[in-house]
Amino acid sequence: MVKQTKTGKAFEYSILVEFYNRLNKLTRVSIVKNEPFNTAKKYFESFDADEKDAYVLNASAAVNFLMDIEPRLSHGISEKDELQLEIANDKKGQSGDVRDVIFIRSIQKWEIGISAKNNHRALKHSRLSGQLNFGKKWAGIKCSDSYFEEISPIFDKLSSINRQNKNTTWDEVFQDKNKEVYTPILEAFKKEILLIQEKDKKNFAASLVSYLVGNNDFYKLIKSKYKLEIQAFNMKGTLNQPFKNIKPRATIPKLKLPSRLIELTFKPNNHNTLIAYFDEGWQISFRIHSAKSTIESSLKFDINLISTPHTLFTNHLFIGTK
Repeated sequence: MVKQTKTGKAFEYSILVEFYNRLNKLTRVSIVKNEPFNTAKKYFESFDADEKDAYVLNASAAVNFLMDIEPRLSHGISEKDELQLEIANDKKGQSGDVRDVIFIRSIQKWEIGISAKNNHRALKHSRLSGQLNFGKKWAGIKCSDSYFEEISPIFDKLSSINRQNKNTTWDEVFQDKNKEVYTPILEAFKKEILLIQEKDKKNFAASLVSYLVGNNDFYKLIKSKYKLEIQAFNMKGTLNQPFKNIKPRATIPKLKLPSRLIELTFKPNNHNTLIAYFDEGWQISFRIHSAKSTIESSLKFDINLISTPHTLFTNHLFIGTK
């Protein structure tokens, strides 16, 4: 498991445990001890004491803040109103649910979630290949035959090389992988995105951004060395709800999803990154790359949020470390 995944899982575990320790004194709460929980616990326990302390310190700061703006975390309507804490299966992200830690009160029909990031801000690490129908998965509209006809020769070549020798490196085959692979794939991707938008102008932009950012409302916790950043993606208005007459101590505004894709263009002086400009202040970058030095049959996307609506709630907590 790559280091970024390992540190992310450790952060998820520390968040869940800190919430449990705090809330257990105030309300009925339980932990869903599933496979993702056991995996996260294993990786958390693999770190040394100082690193564990840093995770716990950040998680504790998040607990203090979120309990103030989410009163339902600590308040149940009866003894039977149990709050369940769960680490989500990674497969949920494939359907657009980016939440890593989920809090559920079944009796109240209420839930919120957290996306935990350790030293990175990437939205998704999707892939493109000669068979993957990104249009259907991302926006519910199938990619055209012309898109697959355009990309197939390139991906067929990559697949053939990989089948012959899985240790073949990019430098052994391509003089300029940007010109020969990345740019033509992105040109086809760009053309297809614009074609899909024409098929559903009313809903496409909102559907795409919702899938990439997260189709359930959530809080994003971004841990860095001395700071914890908390962002509230409240697209559907499900965050920040009061409990009876107990109101949150801060107001989380609702975010507007975009209604149209204004422009999709290559990043200046760059051959492997597209920038999508939407209305309402959304900007998203799509960087395509080979995840390894050896050639594989698919390519990886790093998808990042460059700009958000000015109404995005963001709070910075400065964390003291040893």
